[in-house]
Amino acid sequence: MNRRFPVWAPVADRVEVVVDGHGALPLARGERGWWRLAAPVEDDRPTLDYGFVVDGAGPHPDPRSLRQPDGVHALSREFDPGAYAWTDRDWRGLDLTGAVIYELHIGTFTPEGTFAAAEDRLDHLADLGIDAVEVLPVNAFNGPYGWGYDGVLWYAVHEPYGGPDSYQRFVDACHRRGIAVIQDVVYNHLGPSGNYLPVFGPYLSEGRNTWGSSMNLDGPRSDEVRAFILDNVEYWLGDMHVDGLRLDAVHALRDTRAEHILEAMSRRAAAVSARTGRPATLIAESDLNDPRLIRERARNGYGLDAQWDDDVHHSIHVALTGETAGYYADFADEGALTKVFTRGFYHDGTYSSFRERHHGRPLDAHIPHTRLVSFSQDHDQIGNRAAGDRLTATLDDGRLAAAAALTLLGPFTPMLFMGEEWGASTPWPFFASHPEPELAEATRAGRIEEFAQMGWDRDAVADPMDPATFESAKLDWSEPAHGGHAALLDWYRELIALRRTVPVGARASEVSRDGTTFSWRRDGIRVTVGLSGTGAGAAAGAAAGDAEVLARFADAVVVTRVG
Repeated sequence: MNRRFPVWAPVADRVEVVVDGHGALPLARGERGWWRLAAPVEDDRPTLDYGFVVDGAGPHPDPRSLRQPDGVHALSREFDPGAYAWTDRDWRGLDLTGAVIYELHIGTFTPEGTFAAAEDRLDHLADLGIDAVEVLPVNAFNGPYGWGYDGVLWYAVHEPYGGPDSYQRFVDACHRRGIAVIQDVVYNHLGPSGNYLPVFGPYLSEGRNTWGSSMNLDGPRSDEVRAFILDNVEYWLGDMHVDGLRLDAVHALRDTRAEHILEAMSRRAAAVSARTGRPATLIAESDLNDPRLIRERARNGYGLDAQWDDDVHHSIHVALTGETAGYYADFADEGALTKVFTRGFYHDGTYSSFRERHHGRPLDAHIPHTRLVSFSQDHDQIGNRAAGDRLTATLDDGRLAAAAALTLLGPFTPMLFMGEEWGASTPWPFFASHPEPELAEATRAGRIEEFAQMGWDRDAVADPMDPATFESAKLDWSEPAHGGHAALLDWYRELIALRRTVPVGARASEVSRDGTTFSWRRDGIRVTVGLSGTGAGAAAGAAAGDAEVLARFADAVVVTRVG
């Protein structure tokens, strides 16, 4: 811990640090806009609470605070990430392209909503065959609960989840079970409450994106802003031992510099990997359908490891549900599933009716489809529905089994959303807990406006500020042991085990759709899926011959082993 309390405030005339028990202490200006105490604070206490006063305003939390025990408006508390006694020294990490990923939200994964409680459920994930958990954002945000995308202190772990030391124990527990950890991070905007960065310096640009002010990635004094982000990448991958980062909405990162911030992240992650001897995976959420993100830096790409592929989700969703409103419209094309399983993207330069323009470009031929993350459900695609309803509310058992097979046996890197594996009946609507009345009302109105674009009934929209909405999203852990839930869970377990028998990089071949039946072949297996929930067995029966048939849901899915 640096008890000289450095802070970047390049345009300030006066900066003080308020330290518990020591009062306000003046900082001295140094190089490149950094301020610090001339001599370190002498104090025998292991941790001190502190905050900064900038030109008379404050005290405010440290922009690089590692702990906020009393919330995002209060003083920061020192935290030493190196003090934890890790037990994962033999953990060599995993190549997460091709792995089975499980997306979870700490606040609703268990009734308690803490890292400690989530740790108690890790054996369930290990038994299922999960390779990696992807944890929705845990950076500090205002209010007790929320999705996490309104964070304002990117280095601090949301205290109601258990704080940073509990986070380290959770990561360590995952590694003991052979499960990697991917942390969802948000660098494209900051939340509306508790964002004090503009008090310290030009962290933000004049432009805005969908969610708020954009970061100053290429303007005057942007070097330190970029360092703020890149050091955060290293903090999670290095100090907190996570195996990868999911980069939220990278299409909202506006950067005109010769080296894009994503390429700089890739270089920093590679440096961490070289130092630790384990992979450091970067996965982008992007709706650009631009292979430059995952093209190697040597080929003038950004060098990220993988990106989410919404086109796969949309194709699966439309084929199984028949919904064609909003951005689903283009995927009513009967050839959508065939195209994405063959070529990776549906929009690869084609016209997008939702965007009212042409969109995307073809995936490079040498890039394996495992560099694309696919899913039939995720936090956005469920939570951005009026009622937050999962596929369970719409599909019968056969179609749920088909969704699982399309995701887990396809040629992509599959991702499941928590509870999907047993057909959880609990919804996952958008929820927040903004204490400010005006912000709470703006959030309610904003959600209704968003849903109107999809043609949904505004009266069906769950009130995001109602505590009951948050409570409704918590998984019911009594479900997996009973009836259809248990049968579906067995099916997911069986599919994941089967996936491990197929070479990771095997692309789909002989992809075809015949009405309500969709089929493809990968090395060692042929999969036939009845998109209507029935009919796959009849279509594939003749081809099965004497081959082994996976037929727990034979009316919807048939898998035959082939040479």
